[in-house]
Amino acid sequence: MRAAKDVSHWLATLLAGGLLLVAASAHAQSTAGEVEFSRGVGFAQTPGETPRTLGKGLVLREGDRLTTSEGASAIIKLADGTRMTLRPNSELVLQQYQFHENAPDNNYLMQLVRGGFRAVTGVISKSSPNAARVQTNTATIGIRGTDFDARVCSGECGQESSQIQEASRPNAIQASAKVVTVQGDLFAVDGAGLRRRLVAGGSVYPGDVVETARGGQAVLAFRDDTRITLGSQSRFRVDNFVYDDKNAGEGRFLASILRGSVRTLTGLIAKANNRNVGFSTATATIGIRGTGFDVNCTGVCAGEPGEPDAGLTLWTWLGAIEVGQTGQTALQVLQAGQGLFIPASGAVQPIANQPNPGTPRPDEVPVPPKLFATEAVSDAAEGLFVFVRDGHIEITSARDVLELGRGEAGFASVTGETARPSLIPKFIEFDRVPLPNSRNPLLSTVLGESGIRSNSQVCK
Repeated sequence: MRAAKDVSHWLATLLAGGLLLVAASAHAQSTAGEVEFSRGVGFAQTPGETPRTLGKGLVLREGDRLTTSEGASAIIKLADGTRMTLRPNSELVLQQYQFHENAPDNNYLMQLVRGGFRAVTGVISKSSPNAARVQTNTATIGIRGTDFDARVCSGECGQESSQIQEASRPNAIQASAKVVTVQGDLFAVDGAGLRRRLVAGGSVYPGDVVETARGGQAVLAFRDDTRITLGSQSRFRVDNFVYDDKNAGEGRFLASILRGSVRTLTGLIAKANNRNVGFSTATATIGIRGTGFDVNCTGVCAGEPGEPDAGLTLWTWLGAIEVGQTGQTALQVLQAGQGLFIPASGAVQPIANQPNPGTPRPDEVPVPPKLFATEAVSDAAEGLFVFVRDGHIEITSARDVLELGRGEAGFASVTGETARPSLIPKFIEFDRVPLPNSRNPLLSTVLGESGIRSNSQVCK
């Protein structure tokens, strides 16, 4: 009998221990991050539990509702390295949060109920275009690996702006081009050698080398309406791009085709002053006369060993181009319906029939109307405002999609329309709330409330 009781006790102990382990494991899996800094009155509340006061070191869990009162703020750090400053009078829900080192399905979903935050994102937002999202009652913010601010405004933002004496600055688009469509993997490598993934709506800047993977292709639209299609395993570099829509003739567009298939339709800079537009390869330079043309660059043209029939192939399907071989002064003009091939030997061979690049002509791909457009939006407008310090944000409402790159502000109204304000809202440009990576957030907060700013370009 005693042996039976001992066995029963052992089983009960084992079961209780197992349940404790399961509970501990569930708790560990639900942990999302912790509070790094707090000021004023704020709370974190897990559904069905008592609110916990926001304070340094407080553990945050999946499902927590974070709130800050008037004059309060908090900086939180999530497990993937994301940092966020929760603004005063704000409410943010960590609806879903899943992160494990090197896991393919890491993701998070937050809900910004009111107020706003300033964020420097971490690993999750860089892993997949749809891995990190923030929902509001107006629109959803798709985070593509970025640093950004978000505010849900219902009148108070306009009041903040009205108290700022400084002038607003233009909402200038820094990107040379944006991705219209993409199939397969697409990457950009900047002048410092940093590599980033590009998705539809992503920005391309001067100095970037854009690369397609095997089987991939993409269409880029430039601010001057130049459009370019990249084929599989292609490399294209934007060497110089300067454009002002009020003075296109002073613009400049220089690019290098480093490898693969590139189809080009030149835009407003070429129409205004074609001498300021040029494309180059290792084999030849291409001058523009208002043009649509195809390039295929392999073998010696791409600086790599290749088959005997590899080299540079050119075909003009609109207007004309001037072709100059490297090391020679003579130019050859190709009118529409003409082409040539330059093999490793350098002997130019005319082409009578257009090669099939296997990609669409860039002028046959529709370009979203708001890709670069700006319009007047009042700082007092009600809805969601977003400012991107770096990276790529997609604002999706029930009616519209707006893509934002580095240095751009965007807006989604309560009725679902999106717009890129012509001016950066003052309440964003001159925000006194410290960034989440501030070295001394308490000092920054006190200085900001005193009207003392250490940097006049806070949002840059």
